[in-house]
Amino acid sequence: MPERVRVRKLFIIWTDYIQIDNLFSYILFSKHGLHGGGHVHIRQLMEQKVDAFTAAERQLASVLLADYPFAGLKPIQELSQRAHISAPSISRFVTKLGFGGFHEFQQRLVQELEESRQSPIDLERRDSSIDRSAPLASYLERVGALNAELTERVSPAQFERLCDMLSDPKRRIYLIGGRMSDSIADFFARHLRQIRKDVFHIPSDPEAWPEYLLRMRPRDVLLLVDFRRYQTSLAGLSAAARARKAQTIVITDQWVSPAAKGANELVAVPIESGTLWDSYAPAFAMIEALLVPLAERNWNATKSRIAAWDALRSEPESELARQS
Repeated sequence: MPERVRVRKLFIIWTDYIQIDNLFSYILFSKHGLHGGGHVHIRQLMEQKVDAFTAAERQLASVLLADYPFAGLKPIQELSQRAHISAPSISRFVTKLGFGGFHEFQQRLVQELEESRQSPIDLERRDSSIDRSAPLASYLERVGALNAELTERVSPAQFERLCDMLSDPKRRIYLIGGRMSDSIADFFARHLRQIRKDVFHIPSDPEAWPEYLLRMRPRDVLLLVDFRRYQTSLAGLSAAARARKAQTIVITDQWVSPAAKGANELVAVPIESGTLWDSYAPAFAMIEALLVPLAERNWNATKSRIAAWDALRSEPESELARQS
């Protein structure tokens, strides 16, 4: 059965259930402060409680936010496979949010859809055509919408945690991406090297990876960028890094790279542009957004490093000019 048809049927069944069992609904929504005008969506509940989540629960929250609310309407086993965490862990997660179980959690998601007066099919519908009379403006409008969606997927708390990990001078930072997405990792590494020391861009050749793995110490950071048509070898690299007690940050899409299993931080950026090509613009925007606070946290040190960096870059040119 097509996924949208299955979700639509689930929506109809649960909508009827909610209409029949008004008393249960009233108790449920009152319990979470959701009855009446002051609605608190599950998205907000997750953001409010993020500091109490374990690394696995934060990963689950990222998966749920990446395809909200539809990811949460999937069967628990399917969600477990997608988020790379166990079904019992999902049950503990929804209990931590204040629900009696996964069924109650899904009922609340259905209620949110009902309140919006739109079905899942309405919300999922995408217009894949580009305005041929103004293709640039049309596409940039789509990119703007993706960037706006990124702000909903990455909470301020998660963004702050990423900055803490990447700015810690005691940690070495290693970066790598997939066949196409490695350009994003390279872009980040080139800028990050000018801000701080101990930044390494890992080559794409797996034969070179043991050298970098042997350098990794506990709490060092491996940042991986991997989007659909995933680079399968990155999952092995990620697992090897975790075995050495390094921490992993995975920037991926809403379908979640296999390399994200066990990640300390999972960042699921929107990439669907509605065209033939996925858009990496939100991923680059995320990287650029990180670079600003990373540079400003210790601006004096950053300024001195950039000045020394630029001086060394200009020295070979000056020497060549003297010799000529």
